[in-house]
Amino acid sequence: MTKILVSGCLLGENCKYNGGNNYNPRVVEFLKGKEVISICPEMMAGMGCPRNPIEIVDGVLTDCNGKNVDSLIRRSVMEIMDRIRDEEIHCAILQSRSPTCGVNQVYDGTFSGKLIPGSGVFAKSLMDAGYLVIDVEDIP
Repeated sequence: MTKILVSGCLLGENCKYNGGNNYNPRVVEFLKGKEVISICPEMMAGMGCPRNPIEIVDGVLTDCNGKNVDSLIRRSVMEIMDRIRDEEIHCAILQSRSPTCGVNQVYDGTFSGKLIPGSGVFAKSLMDAGYLVIDVEDIP
């Protein structure tokens, strides 16, 4: 069975920074008949939900109060990568603009809502490891 790695928030899991989710019916429909591996790097890092928004500030994952959460999240990403190493994953479908899961764009680190080209740390790790990574907005 085809395995797909998916941002948990897209499946309706309340793991988004504000306590909500990004439930996406197109993704749920796309996943029918496939084995789903749901993931949220921030939750796996023990950051809880809700939590302060995080952006990449000068290459460092930082929350809106200036707290450096970089090592916490990067450790979580490494643990996820170790966990999926032996899985035959067809692709990953990740939440847009997230500092961990963003595929094509991320927020610019000013907490002003401005977007810049780039990828979140988890999306980048997946791409660097050769996985096919799809932004949720690119799901037909």
